[in-house]
Amino acid sequence: MRQYQHPDRENIVLTEVLYALSDPTRLQIVKMLATKPEITCSEFCLEMSKSTQSHHFKVLRDTGIMYTRLEGTQHHNSLRRKDLDARFPNLLDAVLNGIQ
Repeated sequence: MRQYQHPDRENIVLTEVLYALSDPTRLQIVKMLATKPEITCSEFCLEMSKSTQSHHFKVLRDTGIMYTRLEGTQHHNSLRRKDLDARFPNLLDAVLNGIQ
């Protein structure tokens, strides 16, 4: 089974995080991730193709915003809040509070 690569905390780059958060769909995903400890891909209910969803999840994973844990055929996604808060204090709160 596929294992995903996630950057180490010290390799999370601010410009890449800001780029990932500049997309409205990814902001929506991050907002949903902030509400629960883990969310499976099927729980997101995004109105787009699976390939488009996968692209957005990959961007969030590659930039260090999201962590994906595999369990059987399920992909459990979580927000890397502790890592992001350690690298960029208050960034997530500012972004999440700015979403209407």
